[in-house]
Amino acid sequence: MKPAYKSMRERLHEAHVSLRARWVKGPWSLGAYEFLSFGIKQAWACLFGGAMLVLLMGTYLFYPADAPIGRFDFIFLCALAIQIGMLISGLESLEEAKVIFIFHVVGTLMEVFKTEMGSWVYPEPAFFRIGGVPLFSGFMYACVGSYIARVWRIFDFRFDRFPPLWVQGLLALAVYINFFTHHFTVDVRIGLYVLSVLIYGPSVIWFRPDEKHRPMPLFIGLLLVALFIWFAENIATFARAWSYPGQEVEWHMVSLQKLGAWYLLMIISFVLVAFVHMRKKPDTDV
Repeated sequence: MKPAYKSMRERLHEAHVSLRARWVKGPWSLGAYEFLSFGIKQAWACLFGGAMLVLLMGTYLFYPADAPIGRFDFIFLCALAIQIGMLISGLESLEEAKVIFIFHVVGTLMEVFKTEMGSWVYPEPAFFRIGGVPLFSGFMYACVGSYIARVWRIFDFRFDRFPPLWVQGLLALAVYINFFTHHFTVDVRIGLYVLSVLIYGPSVIWFRPDEKHRPMPLFIGLLLVALFIWFAENIATFARAWSYPGQEVEWHMVSLQKLGAWYLLMIISFVLVAFVHMRKKPDTDV
């Protein structure tokens, strides 16, 4: 006997089918519906990141100065609750959570190093911290990992000419090492950009906004994700979650150079998620 309880995923699927039946009457309405469906699915994939941005901005505007715990500690506890809630509700699988946790740790280690080097600072005190890094910062990296894991599943990604995982793994390792070594030796990020184009340029990603899969060059998709992360970073720095040099007194937009940094860092998360999904679907060509 089928249980009476319906999961959130089942309810959303039923709503999708109902709306499609009412709205789609021809090619124009189909195009409009696919565009709307694409936006809704993207927003759903961004659930963790969106919740974090609301939390950062909300506490910046309304968190009381005389609260019993500091703002950064409150953000950390809320982020932890969000992550646990997504696991319990099934919005993230255990396998995805493991990968997200790895990226969380990778990001936190880099945060400790980068703040020591003066690349950015956290302007408020925190009890839950490592050195000068409040622990909520790791969840900002977890947001990226969560998005990539969820969007991969929600849009049912498939690929043509997907690069070998070992090649992607070497690229991700080189990216991570360069984030540390460029402070002491030659910065090779231009070479890493070129390598990423050579590796991902021939690949095509097929995503399903509605019933049919649609193609996009994988490199373009990765670049668009990095662009939206850069937009989110501008919101976060405006909310004083962290500050780059020059933002301490008066906020200004984050340099476009950070867009390239997020593109490279996002590749690490993409590769980690790819290791999980490609093990499940060894044959991914469309």
